[in-house]
Amino acid sequence: MRKFNITVNGKSYEVEVDEVMETSTTAASEPKAKAAPAPKPKVAPAPKKAEPVKKQAPAASGGGETVASPMPGTVLDIKIKEGDTVKKDDVLFILEAMKMQNEIRASKGGTVAKISVTKGASVNTGDTLAVLK
Repeated sequence: MRKFNITVNGKSYEVEVDEVMETSTTAASEPKAKAAPAPKPKVAPAPKKAEPVKKQAPAASGGGETVASPMPGTVLDIKIKEGDTVKKDDVLFILEAMKMQNEIRASKGGTVAKISVTKGASVNTGDTLAVLK
């Protein structure tokens, strides 16, 4: 008989195993021992998930263009105000993601119709940051 220590899901068990040499005489004459079932480990309850932040629906912009967040992160700075005129490639927001500051730029020129986030807000990919007309 051999003893082994086995760890399952972080819990250690000591098991004993009989070594069986199957031959035509021993296999028929000796019954095989059944292994005792291992005790079921207790499962910890799943942690409660925080409720997801509701995505802000794009405003009915009447032909305006939505500036969406390209990645999840935190809005560090807002470089525009409602009513400002922006040109293509102007910096609109500074978004921190993975310890890096990313500039969110305008894809086209226009007037800022609505700013949908505040400084310090957490955003997910696809969340509306602003609407340009």
